[in-house]
Amino acid sequence: MSENIEDLKARLAEAEAAAKAAEAEAARAKAEALRLQLEAAGAAADAPATAGAETAEAEVARAAADALRSQVEAAETTPEVSVPASEAAQASSEVSDGLSAFASGIKAAYSWDVPAVTIGTLIEDGARVPGVSAKMPLPMFNRHLLVAGATGTGKTRTLQLLAEGLSANGSSVLLCDVKGDLTGLAEAGASSEKLLSRTAANGQAWAPSSFPIELLSLGGADSQFPGVPVRAEVSDFGPILLARALSLNTTQEQALQLIFAWADGQGLELVDLPDLRAVISFLTSDEGKEELATIGGVSKATAGVILRALTALESQGGGQFFGAPGFDTADLMRMDSTGRGIISLLGVGDISSRPALVSAVIMYLLANLFATLPEVGDAPRPKLVFFFDEAHLLFADATKEFERQVVQTVRLIRSKGVGVVFVTQTPKDIPSDVLAQLGSRVQHGLRASTPDDFKKLKATVQTFPKTSLELDEILTTLGTGEAVVTVLDPKGNPTPVTPVGIWAPASVMGPASADTLARINQSSVIMGRYRDAVNPDSAEEKLERRSAQAQAAREEAIAQEEAAKEAERQRKEAEKEAERAAKEAEKAAAKEEAARQKEMERLRRQVEKQQEKEEAARQRAAERRTRQVENVLGSMLRTAGREITRSIFGTRKR
Repeated sequence: MSENIEDLKARLAEAEAAAKAAEAEAARAKAEALRLQLEAAGAAADAPATAGAETAEAEVARAAADALRSQVEAAETTPEVSVPASEAAQASSEVSDGLSAFASGIKAAYSWDVPAVTIGTLIEDGARVPGVSAKMPLPMFNRHLLVAGATGTGKTRTLQLLAEGLSANGSSVLLCDVKGDLTGLAEAGASSEKLLSRTAANGQAWAPSSFPIELLSLGGADSQFPGVPVRAEVSDFGPILLARALSLNTTQEQALQLIFAWADGQGLELVDLPDLRAVISFLTSDEGKEELATIGGVSKATAGVILRALTALESQGGGQFFGAPGFDTADLMRMDSTGRGIISLLGVGDISSRPALVSAVIMYLLANLFATLPEVGDAPRPKLVFFFDEAHLLFADATKEFERQVVQTVRLIRSKGVGVVFVTQTPKDIPSDVLAQLGSRVQHGLRASTPDDFKKLKATVQTFPKTSLELDEILTTLGTGEAVVTVLDPKGNPTPVTPVGIWAPASVMGPASADTLARINQSSVIMGRYRDAVNPDSAEEKLERRSAQAQAAREEAIAQEEAAKEAERQRKEAEKEAERAAKEAEKAAAKEEAARQKEMERLRRQVEKQQEKEEAARQRAAERRTRQVENVLGSMLRTAGREITRSIFGTRKR
């Protein structure tokens, strides 16, 4: 009993050191846990009469714990962070007598003078070693982290614990909530005998606490909870990420890049999928085939494949994600009124049904941050930490260009104050180029039931720094809520590999109530900004107008052509009519001329006849005159003859 009390007193001394480091909440909760244990020890000590001295010691310890609890009750709620070096050394000297050389080395390796988030308590020879814990320095979150382990080994609770620690230290967090059980971060956890037993075994100063969260809903997802819609404009999303979402091959991805470039050159904004569909449909139409030919490298068949992929994406709800207003990633980096970072939970629905889209969306958000955030160098704490849950889906069937962008973004975004946590089952799920950028590891248990499992186990062991521990054995025997940890210390050096029991989160380990979710959405300061989708004047509308204008131009051209044809017809008709009229006129003129000629001929003949008559009359008159003359002359001649005869012959004939 005396040894137990001395151990408890040593742990109480450690709690006092933590309280002196301004870790009020952690110290209060730890003191409370110790008080409960000391009360139990005191009750046991009261039984034998010979244990009076020990009982007195227990009472003294209980009084000290109660005093400590009263002292820190009003302190600000913060997670446990690293104790300053001087105080850590003091605490170490107080408990070093009960630690093994390995435990002492681990404690020294994880003692820094920078803020840190505690991950778990050392496990040595199958038992927890209170007072010796593995921590993650806040600045090293910018160097990224891998959380791995088989299904059911406690990865989700590790993520919850890390999110709590980051939020409490003023860092914002983005978590993909696949099952909806991370919403419990918004509610304070409930104490139970089982929980207190676990936290006491870890030496964890546990106290219930809730955290500020924002619910985000991926557009079109059958989300586990309603939230602020997250959208992105197609142009901002870009062809490479969109090709990933559409599961296109390299050739089709390049064709999509050319289509994006053409649309940009034409001033056609691609806001939603109908905009992109309109552009591709235009390029494959009779009207746009000449434009398609100018792009080069894009066949009509390839464009058809992309159109079919767009249809498939829309059937998965992707059509609701692409649109306006686009989500501003600056809204991920906010704090509440107490200085705690906002934890954004992105409800992605059944990620396995559309892994390409979800992974592309997460990469879009990360790439957008990389493009917009200023350089900050080695920040004392991350502005934002991304958690890639089910990270193996991020790289499944990914093109080389997509992997290249992931590697580049992860490598360079550290200087922007953004950390990335990849969460998967084994390190083998992550490409080696990406894995090389992850300086810290939290590896939960692995199962080795098949030859392939043994290969993955061996590969996992090789990703850890050299250690005397039998990692292959440890990893296969870890229970739920246990893990092997190595992180980068503040100088960037890897810490010793440490088996730990993961600390319990302070919030509810499960879904929050419907009332809590409704309250979160009602109080959201960004919901009004993104709730309603808008459809701006973009490619679809512009192409519709262009098509309408082209149709109007075609109709006008047709009308002009018809008018020209009608005018030509009328001209020809007029010509025919004029020709007919001319012929008629000519015919009439000819007829008139003929009539005139006939009349003239008649008149001529009449004149001639008249003339003939006159001539005949003249001739008859002349003949009459002639005859008269002749008669006169004849009479005169006869008379003269008679006279002559009578004169000659002296006779007269009467």
